[in-house]
Amino acid sequence: MLALSIGDPSGIGADIVIAAWLRRREEQIPPFALLADPEHLAARARRLGVELPIAETTIDLAGSTFDGALPVVPLDNRFIDTPGASNVGNAAGIIEAIDRSVGYVLDGKANAIVTLPIAKKTLYEAGFRHPGHTEYLAHLASEASGREETAVMMIAGPGLRTVPVTIHIPISEVPAALTTDGILATARIVDRDLRARFGIASPRLAILGLNPHAGEGGTIGTEDEEIILPAVEQLRHEGIDAFGPAPADTMFHPRARAGYDAVLCMYHDQALIPAKMLAFDDAVNVTLGLPFIRTSPDHGTAFDIAGTGKARPSSLIAALKLARALADNRTRA
Repeated sequence: MLALSIGDPSGIGADIVIAAWLRRREEQIPPFALLADPEHLAARARRLGVELPIAETTIDLAGSTFDGALPVVPLDNRFIDTPGASNVGNAAGIIEAIDRSVGYVLDGKANAIVTLPIAKKTLYEAGFRHPGHTEYLAHLASEASGREETAVMMIAGPGLRTVPVTIHIPISEVPAALTTDGILATARIVDRDLRARFGIASPRLAILGLNPHAGEGGTIGTEDEEIILPAVEQLRHEGIDAFGPAPADTMFHPRARAGYDAVLCMYHDQALIPAKMLAFDDAVNVTLGLPFIRTSPDHGTAFDIAGTGKARPSSLIAALKLARALADNRTRA
């Protein structure tokens, strides 16, 4: 069973959940339990002109209802239904859905969690103190395990897996944020989870450079020689099949992609632009490094089309299928 948290109820989360459930048979979607406000979900279905059977249930019984009705585990907090306009009054319910999803997977009641998009600004206004969804999940995992858990973001599409080493920071801060130790920590987690969760026996990691032409021997910036290259050398010393620093502008054409299983990128857009260009509708945000599996659609709340019926569920469907596949791989491993 997958635990699916609703995200921001003013966005397209409800729209794509409804659309995905309606396609459950033709798409062979694995069963999931949605943590949400049933009244909000019913109101969104009416707005979309969709006849939607909803079964209020528990995480333990959701599997028995999935084929005939969308199983919803009701939240204690209820939502204000304002499609397209995020409401700070919904923050408590958004966080509750995440917290309970993590609790279910840590308790063994769910195999994995899938999260729908949140609007960080709205949560910040309500006192949320974490940079984003991924960092909050790492916080919850650390609280549960009693040790610091490091989360790594991967964007996984049909033909490309990218991992940004630095994520949501201004581009001007990237050079100072890059460290050899940070690259090593990220690469080790990627190598481990590609083996344990993706079932890749001998992962090949491409490590991109930061500067044009990977610094061209130190003539276009020194970070590639001084920070990235030592990390690559250490990874190879540890037996991890890594190469680089490689020029970013030559590593995303088909022949290059055939030479690695994942590519570590030095900043957010270096990773997400090629991932979204190649698989905008089908890419999935996967969190590596945590003691549970988490996937998410690789898009935002799309407030501008919430409640209009224009939202496409492709990325959510891919996230649900990948979460189930990763859980199955972990069980086999």
